[in-house]
Amino acid sequence: MAGKAIIFSAPSGSGKTTIVKHLLKKNPDLGFSISASTRDKRGRTESHGKDYYFLSPEEFKRKIDADEFIEWEEVYEGNFYGTLKSEIERIWQSGKDVIFDVDVKGGLNLKKYFGARALAVFVKVPSLEVLQERLNDRGTESAE
Repeated sequence: MAGKAIIFSAPSGSGKTTIVKHLLKKNPDLGFSISASTRDKRGRTESHGKDYYFLSPEEFKRKIDADEFIEWEEVYEGNFYGTLKSEIERIWQSGKDVIFDVDVKGGLNLKKYFGARALAVFVKVPSLEVLQERLNDRGTESAE
């Protein structure tokens, strides 16, 4: 049985992941949609199948050709991100509503795909200074 889609989107460092993790802890009827990506893991804290499905660019492109994505984007040069159809089915088959933590383009694409079945929430960072501070504190991105 297909459920609802709750989409949190914002630029990296805005706090959307913190919000989504809180909602997942408080609501057992939500299932987190794990995105696919070709980027490298951040440190030792991220793992395949939990934070992302880490794919090679070749694997990602094969899945594009096989129409396995609801949406996908080349967010940063050479780094692809996307939502697998199988991921949504996995969550809905378990009887849960799906919750997303995606970038702005992904959020717009998901809202377009799900239409009235989706609630889309844009997370606004308090200021550019706060955003820069958060990204610097991560220590995972370069200044570029």
